[in-house]
Amino acid sequence: MTLEWMAWTLPTAIFFITIGMILISMTVWEVLSPTIERKGFLPISTTRGDRLFIGLLGSAYIHLAWIGLTDITLWAGFVIALVWMAVAMRWG
Repeated sequence: MTLEWMAWTLPTAIFFITIGMILISMTVWEVLSPTIERKGFLPISTTRGDRLFIGLLGSAYIHLAWIGLTDITLWAGFVIALVWMAVAMRWG
């Protein structure tokens, strides 16, 4: 029996390290300044953690749609996903 290992590339490592750092930062922020649920443009009351999750999930869908529907460089999709994340976190 042979084990197949995932081939970690630098971009993959950077992605997961970034997500980990975001989660650690959000945890520290929550401990230092507990959040209050608020209602933004999203149809539900959300906390910072909720908006982070919604922003990350939306960004993943934006990337998947970009890859599946266009031939334009993924960097343009990344910019749109980054804008979505900022909007969801600020006004979501």
